[in-house]
Parts: sequence; C-alpha cells; structure tokens
Amino acid sequence: MWYVSTRGMAPRIDFEEALFSGYAPDGGLYMPEELPQLGRETLHEWSTLSYPSLVKELCSLFIGPELIPRDDLNGTSGDTGSAAIESVQGAKNVDIIVLLPKGHCTKIQELQMTTVLRENVHVFGVEGNSDELDEPIKTVFADVAFVKKHNLMSLNSINWSRVLVQIAHHFFAYFRCAPSLDMHPLPPVEVVVPTGAAGNLAAGCIAQKMGLPIHLVVAVNSNDIIHRTVQWGDFSLSKAVKPTLASAMDIQVPYNMERIFWLLSGSDSQVIRTLMEQFERTKSVSLPKELHSKLSEAVTSQSVSDEAITQTMGRCWQENQYLLCPHSAVAVSCHYQQVDRQQPSPPRCCLAPASAAKFPEAVRAARLTLDTPAEILALEHKEARCTPMRKGDDWTRMLRDTIEDLSQQWQRRFLNLPA
Repeated sequence: MWYVSTRGMAPRIDFEEALFSGYAPDGGLYMPEELPQLGRETLHEWSTLSYPSLVKELCSLFIGPELIPRDDLNGTSGDTGSAAIESVQGAKNVDIIVLLPKGHCTKIQELQMTTVLRENVHVFGVEGNSDELDEPIKTVFADVAFVKKHNLMSLNSINWSRVLVQIAHHFFAYFRCAPSLDMHPLPPVEVVVPTGAAGNLAAGCIAQKMGLPIHLVVAVNSNDIIHRTVQWGDFSLSKAVKPTLASAMDIQVPYNMERIFWLLSGSDSQVIRTLMEQFERTKSVSLPKELHSKLSEAVTSQSVSDEAITQTMGRCWQENQYLLCPHSAVAVSCHYQQVDRQQPSPPRCCLAPASAAKFPEAVRAARLTLDTPAEILALEHKEARCTPMRKGDDWTRMLRDTIEDLSQQWQRRFLNLPA
C-alpha cells in the first residue's frame, strides 16, 4: 500500500513514512493511492468481530502484515491532546509537544494536559484558536529536512493513521445498526458525524468508497463552513471563530475536507492543489459544480446552535437518563429533528466523541447536574505546567527551538555527555 499527497507534488511513501509524518512536503495530506474494495462476504465476516478485532482486520488492509502485530493493537478515544499525553507520558523514547488553545477549551480539558508533569511532556498554551495554532505546525512540517532530522510526527487527524482507525467507527456502527446482512442489496444505515476538522467525516467517506452502505450526515456547531460547503459549495471563512458550547468543534479551517475533495474528485491532485492553494491565499473558494454535486450526494449536513445543544442534552436526559457531552448533542440534535418530522429513515447511529464530565459549563447551561468523577475533581488540586505562546511571539520559532533543544538533550543522553 502506497500513500500519496492530495496535492500530487510529493513522492509517494509507505505506511511507516506516512505514520511518522504530518503534512506532506507540498502542503497536502496523505491518502492511500488506492482503496480496498470490500464485498458482501468480507462484511459478513467482519460483522461478528469485536471492536479491537475489527480494527486489526481493517488496519491490515492498509498497513501490511510485516508492519502490524496481529495480536497486539490497542485503540484509544477521547480528546486528542490529553489522550496523546496519556499514551506516551513517561515513555523513554518519545517526547510529546502539545499546543492547546487557551480559553478555547474547558478548564478540565486544560488541566488534563497541564497537570501531567512528566519530563517528556511539553504543553504550550497558545493565545489563539485551533485554526491559528495549526499554522506553526504546518510550517514546521513543510521543512522536510527538519522533520526527518528530528523524527517528527503529528498525532491529530493531520496524520493518516488517526483517520485510518476512525474508519473502523463507521464499520462498527453499521454492523450494530443494520437489521440484517442477508438482505439484497445490503440495507443502508445513517451515521451522524459531529465534527470540527472533519477527520471522522473523511473516515466515513472512505468507508463509503470501500463499499460500506452508509449515509453520512455531518453535524457542526455555529462554525458552519462544512455545512455551507455541503449545501452551497461555499468553502470560505467567516469573519471570526464563534465560541460555542461544543468548543472542540470551534474550527474554521477543517483541513480534512481536502482529503474528502481529493476522494470525490477521483484523486485529481491538480484540481485539489489549485483549489486549496486558492483557499490558502483568499480564504474563500467556490467548489467546482461537479465536485459540489458529488459532495452533496455523499453527505448531507446540519448546523446546530447552542440553544439546540442544551435542549438536546435536556431531552436526552429526560428520555434516556443519558448525559450527552455538547459535541455528542450536536449529532443527537440532528436525530431529534428527523424524529420530530416523523419521516421514514434508515436505522441511524450518532457518533459520540466525549464524556460530559469534561464540559460542566455546558451541563449547567442545560440545567442538568453532573456527578463529577473523583479523578476529575482531583485535577483542581494538582500542580500545573504550561509554557505560554503569546500573540506577537514567533510561534514557529518557539516550536522549532523547543524541538532543537529536545534533540540536543537526546543526543547528550545517548552519548552520556554533560548538560
């Protein structure tokens, strides 16, 4: 399996190279050169698997047996920063650098990152939003020599491996919701995807292309660039990011839409390169008519207000005694709208990305009460460590200097040199 850049100007690479990377050198994102096509027999076999076993089977199609241990694969879910820190804190051979948008995530989310005081964890608090902090990361990864010298990789959905594992979410959802796999043709299932950067949506589009009969509904908050793109082909920034209760989705530059555009354009990297370079220059693009038509066929969309989020959280608690996080509520709001219209629809699954315990402000806004876990309450009393990245600072230089310094520390350790 080879991987190519969506912009077509970078050499193709194998999975290991795609794993230990971020953006491609030409500014694009890596995608499989070809997608496996799955038949009814494979779907039948996979439908009986546990989630970990399903992930193994899926990954083996994209990675190859020589690179994946078939008996030891673990997946994690949750907020990217804290989950990534949890997975590598204290590791001897890995340093992790996390950029968190100060004031744009909840206090609990910040504490989950800033209270980890291990030597290999380095957290920066950025005076900017998620889109703004992505810029220095993209700049650093554009320097191919620097990336190779320091063995850099990205752990968010810039990295293909993150999207790969998310593909399994859609297969697992389908197998749990489809009434029968003995029907001809296979019955459709609707999957509602709450999203910001569109990684899980890209995963769903890939699953569709592989032969999974799902209908995708993308659900966003008031930062509605994806909704406008699906509805009208209007891929353009609003004047500013709007703070919402679903803060992890407060994103104006959903970079994984580039993967979706590439997929639906028939892997036309020239079209995608022109489109995305124009977007980077002008912050506004109208999709070509044919591409917009294919996007509208693959995906429908809705934008959900904060008021609808809190109403949905309240209704779900009242009807099911289940406390939704605000991001999950964005998806479930779409479900309730369909239910209230009493229109016939296929079975529906709403993807739920996080725990409500991380979002007490949204729970209070919904006039609900939260039984906060003891480990969350304990965060308030822990020492925190966070390096500020202030407006006016050269964030790219700060990031590069940190990486250089860590590499020098590694070299001293390896050679047993004095500090």
